[in-house]
Amino acid sequence: MRIESPGPPAPRSGGTKAVVRRTGPVARLGEATRTAPGRLRLAGALLAVLTLAFGALTAAQLNSRAGAAERVIGSSQPLSQAAADINRSLADADATAATGFLLAGAEPRAVRERYEQDLRTASQLIAEAAARTTASSGLQEVLSTLNQKVPVYAGLVESARANNRQGFPLGGAYQRYASEQMRTELLPAAARLSAAQNEVLADDLADARATPWAGYALGLVALLALAWVQLTLFRRTSRVFNIGLLAASASVLAAVLWLTVSATGAGSALARGEREGGAPLRALNAARVDVLTARLAENLHYVSRGSSSTYSKLWSTTTGGLYSTGTPEHGGTSGTLAQARALAPADALATVDQALRDYQQWTERHTAATALENQGDYQAALDATVTAKEADAPRTADAAFSAADRELAQAAVLEEGRFRDAALGVDEDLRTAAAGVAALGLAAAAAALGGLGRRLAEYR
Repeated sequence: MRIESPGPPAPRSGGTKAVVRRTGPVARLGEATRTAPGRLRLAGALLAVLTLAFGALTAAQLNSRAGAAERVIGSSQPLSQAAADINRSLADADATAATGFLLAGAEPRAVRERYEQDLRTASQLIAEAAARTTASSGLQEVLSTLNQKVPVYAGLVESARANNRQGFPLGGAYQRYASEQMRTELLPAAARLSAAQNEVLADDLADARATPWAGYALGLVALLALAWVQLTLFRRTSRVFNIGLLAASASVLAAVLWLTVSATGAGSALARGEREGGAPLRALNAARVDVLTARLAENLHYVSRGSSSTYSKLWSTTTGGLYSTGTPEHGGTSGTLAQARALAPADALATVDQALRDYQQWTERHTAATALENQGDYQAALDATVTAKEADAPRTADAAFSAADRELAQAAVLEEGRFRDAALGVDEDLRTAAAGVAALGLAAAAAALGGLGRRLAEYR
């Protein structure tokens, strides 16, 4: 006898069907939205998430821009100017060394001290830049080249000086070779360093001035969500105002306005600093190096005693790139010195104009000295260019050059000050705004939950 297990009971015709309840999160969410309290709870959660996310994201964006503004003031701008100072110091050392060579035993102490100070300044700035530059930046190789070549250059200058004081013609060859090393190795490396640091500064300025579009977008979404919830409540309850939701909307709107004011103010301050300080200063730095290159060419021409046309060509090329005049249809004035004048802010313009007048006087004296040399009077031409005689020194080309160089240095100080004055404090303003926006986002979330909580209490 075989016992079979009973099978499932046969369904009864006309009976009720069994209801299967789904318990997944989507199902529970759907069930919650079928009731008014459930919908209110869901709306409260949504508004809290939106307002908190708005506050957090906007604060993060403002803090990021504050960090970039802080780097501008504390790192990238000083490093950019330090790189320009390395370039200028090396160029000045080369021109000053050539001046000292021409004066030989009559070299004034001030000339020698200026040369030595230039090398000390360049070496110190190179060491500081190396300490603040990471290996991944790609600048360590440039800095290493500068660090190794500066002592080599100084050694060549000392050899030239020693031979010159003893009257050996080899001194001139040493001086020209030292200058060649400066112009072909050291100055190009310094120019690469300056260009790289200028790029870093430009990137930091762009980051600090960037518009926080994500914060604006999330703020708009939060405001629209708050408006939609209030409109829905009004349609279903005929109650015009919900104090909590109004307070939340006011908090988000205040945060958006604060964001706008702080971001716009920071961008405006940094743009003003770049317009009145950064861009003019870079143009001025380029003009100063060109002025020193022209002075070097003038000196080396006499070091070679006119035996080569290389330096007269270098003079013509450099001064042509410094300042040249043309008809308005051909661009008018052009060159690095003309650009420095065009970009100079109001308080530096008079100084740059005086430098331009000194430069023009310098070129006139250079032309007069060249005429003397063409007449065969080398010594008179040299004395018209540079001399150790105090009575004659103010009328030399060297005196006009020195005056132009001093004026350009004063203008550089003024323009750097304009940049720092404009950018100083921008990072603090942005951080204050970040803290304020975060607090307003938190207040908006609390107000929205409180406003909907009062509405939920009516269902209990």
